Amino acid sequence: MSTTIATPDADETCAYCDSRIFDHDPICVRDCDDDCGSPAYFCNYACLSAHIDENDLTTGDACEWNPDKGGCR
Repeated sequence: MSTTIATPDADETCAYCDSRIFDHDPICVRDCDDDCGSPAYFCNYACLSAHIDENDLTTGDACEWNPDKGGCR
């Protein structure tokens, strides 16, 4: 799977709070489980974290670990 790396426009806004991303510490996120669609830009980790929490994006995405059995199941 390959992706193209490109710098977003100077006026690109945060997918969460609509602030200009380059006024902060920008993060680019791409969902490569779904055909590596268009990237989403967040102005900082706080907005990315809030977006993840509000959309329950971690629900069901972790394995259950058992120290006696090892590995994920």
